[in-house]
Amino acid sequence: MGARGAIVLLAAFVSACAGDTAQPELSRVGYSCVDDSPECVSHRQTLLRQLQSDPSRGWMREQPSPESYASGVRLFAMKTKKHDLTCEELARGRQEAEQAPGALRSLGSRLTSAQVSRSQMLATEVGRELSNEFGRRCRRG
Repeated sequence: MGARGAIVLLAAFVSACAGDTAQPELSRVGYSCVDDSPECVSHRQTLLRQLQSDPSRGWMREQPSPESYASGVRLFAMKTKKHDLTCEELARGRQEAEQAPGALRSLGSRLTSAQVSRSQMLATEVGRELSNEFGRRCRRG
């Protein structure tokens, strides 16, 4: 194999590896990075863009971690996508928003009281908005 063939093979390998691992790794970093450092803010913004651009909304079917509530990424993504969510997804989102305060308490001293307060306010706001959207579009009963 010549030098050109080796470069093509290496490029294919690197892009295949990046395609398989980049998104899950970013997801873990974006959810678990809860401080307000520029690096964490950047990770959360990137993850939010990923969630918002996922047409399948597969992330709605994933089990959220307590850190995901603290980062606010999932809840904010639900807030911005509420008009696109199915009735089932709206119901799941409401349930997640209701469970957020308990999940945040499980993080204990890893969060400041300000972080907990902000996350709880976001959860309350998102829960209310998803409930309103559910009531507007979805059958009850």
